[in-house]
Amino acid sequence: MSKSYTLIKKDGSARRGVLHTVHGDIQTPVFMNVGTVAAIKGGVSTDDLRNIGTQVELSNTYHLHVRTGDETIKKLGGLHRFMNWDRPILTDSGGFQVFSLASLRKITERGVSFRSHIDGHPIFMGPEESMQIQSNLASTIAMAFDECPPALAERSYVQPSVDRTYRWLVRCKAQMARLNSLEDTINKNQMLFGINQGAIYPDIRIEHAKMITELDLDGYAIGGLAVGESHEQMYEIIEKTAPYLPEDKPIYLMGVGTPINILEAVERGVDFFDCVYPSRNGRHGHVYTSHGHLNMFNAKYSLDERPIEEGCQCPACRSYSRAYIHHLMKAREMLGMRLCVLHNLYFYNHLMEEIRNHIEKGDYSAYKKSRTEQMKENENA
Repeated sequence: MSKSYTLIKKDGSARRGVLHTVHGDIQTPVFMNVGTVAAIKGGVSTDDLRNIGTQVELSNTYHLHVRTGDETIKKLGGLHRFMNWDRPILTDSGGFQVFSLASLRKITERGVSFRSHIDGHPIFMGPEESMQIQSNLASTIAMAFDECPPALAERSYVQPSVDRTYRWLVRCKAQMARLNSLEDTINKNQMLFGINQGAIYPDIRIEHAKMITELDLDGYAIGGLAVGESHEQMYEIIEKTAPYLPEDKPIYLMGVGTPINILEAVERGVDFFDCVYPSRNGRHGHVYTSHGHLNMFNAKYSLDERPIEEGCQCPACRSYSRAYIHHLMKAREMLGMRLCVLHNLYFYNHLMEEIRNHIEKGDYSAYKKSRTEQMKENENA
């Protein structure tokens, strides 16, 4: 496998790198903006994403499969063409949706049988099916199909689950190699990231990390965190697992998280992040600033002529006051939701740029400490 990741600088365990892809370079650490069904919730367009500095958009394999359909998207030229996005896209495998649909599923060695959350029709998904769907979508990076056991599950459940996830990963790799060789495949350079599982058991995590490293994939994710364990438990698992994943490949912490979570995880060696928080919270009027978050529904902003954050260059802060955004949110106008989402995504993207700069400078630890203290100042505003 050709070298696709370049490690530029290390500052302690924090890493500054670049992942080279067929859809352009990804400067890391990076936050991927989550567009579940090929769109960011809140009325955000791909032109908006470009304008706020988005490097990677993340879409959801399961949701696109059940609604519109991956075969339809393939006929339309793949996800990039479908949504008019010319930069990298990562698609998850559907494994987390299988976790969230626990009451509707049956897991076997072959894969998972479950029912659509939309209309209840039966669906089967295994490693081969997940890879086929992601190949049809033609994303830049495909995630391996795995089971995400609950973080606090018993060891007697977690170990067999992780063993099966490893066997599924071997099948994913073989299926992707086959699909990338086919003439009608849209993206023949699709990358594959494997997923480390093991709940909060460090020994299971470490052994699984060693096993998947031997498969020489394009990147590696730490999955199954931020699903019930404490932040301290999450940080401990990252700290103990990351050293057993390859230094010359990117590490992705799935579904995490808050700005402070990201600052902590970068210090422990993580390169890729995604989370619905900035868009979900924005739609409910909660916006992030360097001094914590603000609730734009609060009456105290009704006469506040300042932007959400002084000096911010996002579309909301460049043109509108807190008072106006407060008014829009109270009036349930879509524009208010859209401006809050744009601000939050810009905040996250800009935070990652700051992180990259401070790793390059070699003062990341001091920066993280100062930034964390700043953001805690106004946490209950």
